[in-house]
Parts: sequence; C-alpha cells; structure tokens
Amino acid sequence: MEDDDGAIAVRAQAAITEGDWSALRRMFHPYLHWTAPDGRTTRGRTNVLVMLRDAARPGSPPASVELRDDQIYRWREAP
Repeated sequence: MEDDDGAIAVRAQAAITEGDWSALRRMFHPYLHWTAPDGRTTRGRTNVLVMLRDAARPGSPPASVELRDDQIYRWREAP
C-alpha cells in the first residue's frame, strides 16, 4: 500500500470498528469492490455498507486498498 492508501485504510478501519457509517460513505467510492478472504467480491458502496452492518466486521487492516478520486475503490481483506 502507498502512504496515502495506508492512511485512509487506517481511518476506514477505525470507522468500521466504531460503526461510523456516514464517515465510511464519504471514504468509499460509489463503485467500491470489496474482496473477502475467500475471494468473494461485493460491489458497490451501498452493498458493502449493508454487508458491514449485517456481518462480522473485519478485525484487521486490509491486505490492500486502491484509491480512485481520493476514495477507497478496492479493498482486499487480509487472509
């Protein structure tokens, strides 16, 4: 991860832990791709937010993130 990517990932991880959905909405790109450790991908900011609210939240930082337009576009969970 690049420095900017890592900084936003840390802020996003904290927001996930705190359940700060409005902050995450601003950090996540509308066309977000979220990849789980088993390879399943959830697409779209709204779908990812629902998944995070309804499922167990990731407890560790992502393996990688990619930014687009200063928002998280891809998030790959650590295995």
